[in-house]
Amino acid sequence: IPDSVTSIGNGAFSDCKSLLNINIPNGVTSIGDSVFVDCNSLISITIPSSVIAIGMNPFRGCHADLKNESKAFIYEHNVLFDRDKTAIISYRAKEANYVIPDSVTSIGACAFLECNSLTSIIIPDSVTSIGVWAFAQCNSLTSINIPDSVTSIGNNAFSNCSALKSINIPNSVTSIRDNAFENCTSLKSITIPNSVTNIEYDAFSGCSSLMSIHMPDSVTSIGYNAFKGCIPLKIIHIPDSVTSIGSNAFEGCVSLKSIIIPDSVTRIERWTFYYCKSLKSIIIPDSVTSIGDSAFSDCKSLININIPNGVTSIGDSAFSNCYSLTSVTIPSSVIAIGMNPFCGCPAD
Repeated sequence: IPDSVTSIGNGAFSDCKSLLNINIPNGVTSIGDSVFVDCNSLISITIPSSVIAIGMNPFRGCHADLKNESKAFIYEHNVLFDRDKTAIISYRAKEANYVIPDSVTSIGACAFLECNSLTSIIIPDSVTSIGVWAFAQCNSLTSINIPDSVTSIGNNAFSNCSALKSINIPNSVTSIRDNAFENCTSLKSITIPNSVTNIEYDAFSGCSSLMSIHMPDSVTSIGYNAFKGCIPLKIIHIPDSVTSIGSNAFEGCVSLKSIIIPDSVTRIERWTFYYCKSLKSIIIPDSVTSIGDSAFSDCKSLININIPNGVTSIGDSAFSNCYSLTSVTIPSSVIAIGMNPFCGCPAD
């Protein structure tokens, strides 16, 4: 690469499977995303101190031992650190476990993405943040201990970790971000600490083994799709602190039998309890003013429901295919009813 080059774009050398070594000249200031992805033969690289920005996942699939004399970034055993070894940028070792050194304060975006041989990892108390997609698709990772020093866990941080059975969320974390544990299909239970106020969208979506979850009084919002497809989940307590439950939040929770919606909730969004086919009873509080489209559609075991005075609108197909529904009370406060709200319900 000539000295005239100042930047290397996204994916510039990806899939150059015979590339053995590369010298990045002093003067290059930025290296894009996935620049050397799947360069299977790469054994040597020099990253100069002029580089001040490096994109996500630059060396995914580079399984050989990389050596470099960089002043800006440091390699040790296929781990790419920043200049001061305070951040892990990328990890591509074949070892089954890894101990993060105490100098590290942050785990970068996609740092351990698709490390399929990684079975365990020790995160030191020095780490304060875990980046987006940091451990996503680590299919052999069975457990992880997150220290109390961590205050931020990024989007998709542990998504698709299909072998993950247990994880502790420390009391320092305030938000469970989007898709954080999506499709962790072996995760059976989880305790959310009192520090958490938001469970964001798709946080536990597709956790098809999740049987129980403790939600503290600190939680104020449950994002859409938050628990979608949590098949064995039978009981969940929604604390009085929750003011909003997103659409599809409990869609497909086919084992959920009963639920109490707290007085703090004013709206039941569309598809919130869609296909909760074991749901027999639900208490809608007086605070609710609207029931969204298909909110209780395909709740095949629901026998009766009392819509409180104060509800002004019922959406399309709100109770469609509730085959067991024999009684429903609609108050005089309702001024708008959508199409086919009881389609597929018993004639009586």
